Amino acid sequence: MASFALSKKERRLLEQIIRDTEDAHTLRRVQALLWLDDGEGAEEIADHLYVSRFAVYKWVKQFQERSPLDIVARVSDGQRSGRPRTLPGVMDQLIEEVIDRDPRELGYRPTVWTAPLLALYLEPAHQMKVSAQSVRLAIERLRIRWKRPRHSLASRPPTWRQAKGGSNAGSKNESGR
Repeated sequence: MASFALSKKERRLLEQIIRDTEDAHTLRRVQALLWLDDGEGAEEIADHLYVSRFAVYKWVKQFQERSPLDIVARVSDGQRSGRPRTLPGVMDQLIEEVIDRDPRELGYRPTVWTAPLLALYLEPAHQMKVSAQSVRLAIERLRIRWKRPRHSLASRPPTWRQAKGGSNAGSKNESGR
């Protein structure tokens, strides 16, 4: 790795971030940059922070590429690709409102709510497209518990063998032999 050096102003601002930040990711990046500036190697820093050496290189590259931005933006998380998170507060409230209702009242055939059924309900009713897994996580957050209906066989009456034409005595010998 090419030599890495911070200006006095950058160093002062990074030290200020260490004192003020509550974000652990930002703190780790800033520490790595300051330690590199102090002359420590990337492998040592990676060991201290329990990250890979490549993560340290990535943080340095990111810091250097973002030089036109302010110092906080240079060390903070970048934009992430992928689907944005569903707002838990919104989905949780909607699930709480509907979970105690019978799905048949809303035009569904099942008699109990399931995660895929709740996801199916949320899309047209609230214009909210969510996955069944997101609904499962919301149900877990809300600590909602339900059991699927269990089918139990009727218990046999004590005289069931007699009704089938057999002896009610079973294996007992009634003749007393």
